Amino acid sequence: MFKHFIILQWKSFWRSASLTSGLFMKLFMGFWALWLAFISAIGGVAIFKLLKDTLHLDPLETINRFLIYWWVADLLFRYALQKMPIINIKPLLLLPFNKRKIVSFAFGKTVFSFFNIVHAFFFIPFSIALIRYEYPVQNVLLWNIGLIALIYSNNFLNIILNKKDNLIFVVGGILALFGGLQYFGYFDITIYTAYFFQGLYKAWYLSLIPVFICILLLLRSFRSFVKDLYLDAGLAIKSKSVKTENLDWLNRFGKTATFLKNDIKLIKRNKRARSTVLVSILFLFYGLLFFTGAIETYEGPVWRIFAAIFVTGGFLLSFGQFVPSWDSAYYPLMMSQNIRYKEYLSSKWWLMVIATLISTVLASGYLYFGWEVYLAIVVAAIYNIGVNSHVVLWAGAYVKTPIDLTSNKKAFGDKQAFNTKTLLLSLPKMVLPMLLYAIGHYVYSPYAGYALVTVAGIAGFAFKDVVFNKIEGIYRKEKYKTLWAYKQKR
Repeated sequence: MFKHFIILQWKSFWRSASLTSGLFMKLFMGFWALWLAFISAIGGVAIFKLLKDTLHLDPLETINRFLIYWWVADLLFRYALQKMPIINIKPLLLLPFNKRKIVSFAFGKTVFSFFNIVHAFFFIPFSIALIRYEYPVQNVLLWNIGLIALIYSNNFLNIILNKKDNLIFVVGGILALFGGLQYFGYFDITIYTAYFFQGLYKAWYLSLIPVFICILLLLRSFRSFVKDLYLDAGLAIKSKSVKTENLDWLNRFGKTATFLKNDIKLIKRNKRARSTVLVSILFLFYGLLFFTGAIETYEGPVWRIFAAIFVTGGFLLSFGQFVPSWDSAYYPLMMSQNIRYKEYLSSKWWLMVIATLISTVLASGYLYFGWEVYLAIVVAAIYNIGVNSHVVLWAGAYVKTPIDLTSNKKAFGDKQAFNTKTLLLSLPKMVLPMLLYAIGHYVYSPYAGYALVTVAGIAGFAFKDVVFNKIEGIYRKEKYKTLWAYKQKR
C-alpha cells in the first residue's frame, strides 16, 4: 500500500500546475540544505578542536551543558517552519485504504525530514572525534541514542502542539528568560540540566528515558491523527463564534483602514498568520549572533547592518513576502469591486511600518551593547521603512501562491513564493544596505556608512507616491495572471 502512496505523491508533483517553480524551489532548497549539512559537519569537528585544544575543556561536558538550549530551540524552530505530515488525504478517504496505513505513511515522511536528519551532520563528526580521543564507544553510542530520541520527541511533540500557540510562546519566553539570567550571571540552569545529558553518556538506563518518551509521543500523535481522520472531524473546517472588535482608531487612515482592520483580524484569528509574528519575534534575537561577538566570522563592520535589517524587519520579511497571497481566498471578489490597488497596497505598507517601529522599540535592549549598536538598528529601521517595504510589495506582484488559511503549512511552507524575479528583487533588501554602508565605512568613517543607508531610506520615503504608482502599474499588469494562479489547485 505504501507503494501506491509513493506513486500518487510522485504523480501529484509532476502533474502539478506549479511544476516549474516547485522543481526550482526544491533545487534551491536542496542546495542550501547541503550547504547547511556541510557547515554542520565542519562545525562538529571544529567545536571539538576548539574546546579540546584551544580552551582546554572537556568537549563532551561542555556540549552537554548547553544541550537544553539546543533541544528547546529545535522545538521552537520546528514549530515555526516544519510542515505537518500531510498528504492529500480527502480523496484517499473515498478509497478502500486503511486509515492507519494512511497515517503511517504520513508519519513515515516525517522520519526522513531534514529537521531530523540535519542534527546528525553535527553530532556524528563530533562523536567520531570523541571516539578518536579514546572515549568509550558504547558510552558515545548511548549518548547518541538519547539525543536521537530527543530529536524525534520534538518531531512528534511538534505535531501534538500544532495548535497550541500560547504554549509555544510561553516555552520561548522561558527559554529567553533563562538565557538572559545565565548571560547576566544571575542563574545558570545548565548546571542542573547538564547532569541529565551527561547521564545519557554514563548510565545506560538514563538513555532509555528519552526513548520511552519518544515512543509515548509517537503513540499519542498517531492516535490523535487517526481519531481526526474523518471529513466531518479533524479535516472539517471548524467554525468559531464571531466576536466583534473595536478597531475604530484605524479610521484615521481613511479607506485604507478597511484593509488594515482585515489584516489585524487575520493575524489575531489565524494560526498561520500568527506564525509570522512568532518568526518576527525570533528575528529580534538574531542580532545576538552579531552584536555580542559570539561568532568571530560576524565581527566585521558590514555584518552589523546586515543583522540590524533582520532585527527590525522580521515581520516585514516574513509577512510581507506573501502579499497579496494572504488574501488569495477572496482576491477574485476583491478585484471585482471598486477598489484601488493603491489603497490596498497602502494598508499593507502601513502594517509593515507599524511592525517595524514596534520591533525597533523592542530592540532597545541592544543598548546594553553600546549606543552604536542601537544606532545601526535605528538606521536599518529607516531603510526597511523607506526601501524594503516597497521592495517587498513590488516582489509580491510576482508571487502567485494561493495560501490556504485552513491548512497546517507553516509560515514559509509555500514553494511558489520563490522565483527568479523575487530572488533578484531580494538583493536590494540585504545587499544594497550592506554595500552602501561598506562604501561609507571604508571611504570615510562608520558614521558616513550609516548616513548613506539613512539617506537611501529617507529618499525611498520621500518618493513613496512615485514608487507606489510604479508598483500599482505592475500589479495591474500581473492582475489576470495572479487571478488565474489563485484558481489553480495544488
